[in-house]
This record gives sequence, C-alpha cells and structure tokens, in this order.
Amino acid sequence: MNKRWVIGGVVVAVLAAGGGVAVMAGKGDKSAPTATTKPEDKVLDFTTKEVVAPQPQPLAARVEFSGPLVAPDTAVVRAKAAGTLLQLAVAEGSRVAAGQRLGTLDLADLNARLNERQAQAEAARAQAVQAERTHASNQRLAEQQFISSNALESSRAALDSARAALAAAQAQVETVRINLREAALVSPIAGIVAKRHVVPGEKVANEQPVVTIVNLGRLEVAGSVGTHEVGALQPGMAVQVQVEGVAEPVKGQLARISPAAEPGTRSIGVAVAIPNPQERLRAGQYAQASVQLPEGTPRLTLPVAAIGSASGQEYVWMIEQGKLMRRAITTGRRDDARGLVEVKEGVSPQAQVLAMRFDNLREGAPARVLAQVPATAASAASPATPATAAAAQSR
Repeated sequence: MNKRWVIGGVVVAVLAAGGGVAVMAGKGDKSAPTATTKPEDKVLDFTTKEVVAPQPQPLAARVEFSGPLVAPDTAVVRAKAAGTLLQLAVAEGSRVAAGQRLGTLDLADLNARLNERQAQAEAARAQAVQAERTHASNQRLAEQQFISSNALESSRAALDSARAALAAAQAQVETVRINLREAALVSPIAGIVAKRHVVPGEKVANEQPVVTIVNLGRLEVAGSVGTHEVGALQPGMAVQVQVEGVAEPVKGQLARISPAAEPGTRSIGVAVAIPNPQERLRAGQYAQASVQLPEGTPRLTLPVAAIGSASGQEYVWMIEQGKLMRRAITTGRRDDARGLVEVKEGVSPQAQVLAMRFDNLREGAPARVLAQVPATAASAASPATPATAAAAQSR
C-alpha cells in the first residue's frame, strides 16, 4: 500500500512539471511573431544622404538640335527654250563667276521665230505708213469739202488701227529677243558647280535643269526644336555648332525661326547661319547645334537621379508625415553637367525627396530619416535591426 502511494505521488509530480512546461511554452508563443505580421508595416529608414530638399539656384540650360548643312545661295540653271545642248564648258567641282557663260544651246527654233516676228513687224510698219498717207490725203479733201466728215473719221480710225498693229508686232519681236537672251546658259551667281544634269548632244526641254551651282561662302544648319523649347529662342542668339569631320566647333547665329509647327511632328524649324569664308565646310554635312540660355532667376532644382518616369509622366518619392508618397512633377531646364533638373510643379522647398531611385517602394509605407551617426558610434553599433534590414532589402 505504501508503494502505491509513493508511485502515485511521483506520477502527479511528473504531470505537474509537464503542465508547467506547457504553460511556459504557451506564454513563449504569445511573444513570438505571428504569421499575420506584414513586413510592409515595418518602418523604412533613410539616411540624410538619401533624402534631399529642393534647392533654389541659378540653372543654366541648353537647347540642342541637329540637322544637315545647307547652302541657301544655290542656283539651278534651267533651259529657257527647247533645243539641243551643243556645249557645256564647266565640269562638276569647277568654280564659276557670276555672269559666266556655261554652255551653248541650239536655238534654231527661236531664231526662226525671231525672223518671222521681224517680218510681221515690217509688214505692220508698211501698213501704218500707208494708213498715214491715206489719212493725210483725206484731210486735204475734207478741207476742200470733197469728202464728208464720216469718211475722215474712218480714215483716222484705220490709221490708229495700223499704228496699234505695228506696236504689237514690235512687242512680239522684243519678246522673242528676250527669250533668246534668257536662253543663254549663264551663271547667275559665283560658286562651284555641284552637278551637271545633262551632257552635250542631249536634247533638253523648256525649264529642264542643266547645272546646279552652290555658293559655300555662307551655310545654314537646318534643324527643328520642340514646341516647349522654341519659346526660349530668338533670332540673333549665338550658337555653337559641331560639324562631323571637323575637330573644332564653329560659331554661328540663329537666323530664322519658323512661324508654325510642322503637322504631325509638333516641331518647329530653325536655321543657324554659319560663315564659311574658307569653304572648309560642305553642304550636306551633319551638324549638332547648341544654344546656351541665360541662367536668369534662381529655380527650384532636384538631382536628376531623384526623378523617375512612367508612361510619360515624371515623378518623385517623398516622405510626408512619416509615410512614403509618390508625387507627379513638371520639370523644366536641365543642367546635365551638374546633374540638376528644374522642378516647376509638384514639390515645395520644404519637401523631403528621395535623392535616388529605390526598388519595391510602396506608397503609404512608414518611413523616416535617420540622423547622421558618427563613424565611431556606427562601427560599434549592433547588427541591423529588422526595420533597417527591411529598408535595405527594399532598396
């Protein structure tokens, strides 16, 4: 009997000890993280180097565009009469002077027409002389009252008609002479022959191109800028032009701005005049033009790395009231050399903006800016906490 009581006491003691362990285990489970804890609710820590405030400062900007070099002083010599090209005295690349004869056309048709018009003019002159004699005779007869006044008026009308016919015939002769003079192949400007469109012996039609002459003393960059940039430009601005194949940039001047945008592209044409007295540049070379804009008043700026873009809309991440917020912004000038961008709308000077891009950021997530910690304290600090680890993982 005593043994049974001893065994029973041992069993009760063991059960009591097991119950205490179970109770302690239950309390330990309550303190452990539950499966429903959201890692997104952890505070994301950012250093002062990772957060920046917009700073007002002068900001230089450039408007850049590109295009080919064109020669505005280009002349196309055309045949002003149909005929056969008998001679072409210039070759491609040869230099010509203004008024120099370039070739010879067979103008037999025009010469024949001139002879015909001159014969018609002689006939009209003879008729006019005869009408004058008849009218003078009729005047004497009218004075002696041998003819009526109506006959005298008819004689005067015939004389006027003959004189008008003579004037028309003489005008036709002068027209053919002008055509002959214009049909001569003469260079209208001084320059270089860029292209010969026909060869000697070939028949040419009226207004057919024969020779193209280019004056390289002045060239232009034919480019285009966006409608959002053209407001900062005006004729007379200094332009720096980098031409392909030329080591040193050349100086130019903004000559013209198109009054309307091109349909479909929303770009506006501009022309930059470049003096080329040594003729080192050639038409057709590709050029990059850059216009330096004045700095003007200070502008609110942010680093380029702080600005993201999605679907054509630029944005920044900000810390507002302890939470991450994504804000759309409108930008203006850019200074690529300093890595700054003007922000016209979307942020204030007191805003806390993330100075660089981070991955997996969620709008509304808790966030804070850590104060700057001395290097000695940072080296002695304990390993990263769950919050800072979550922030580092999200970046």
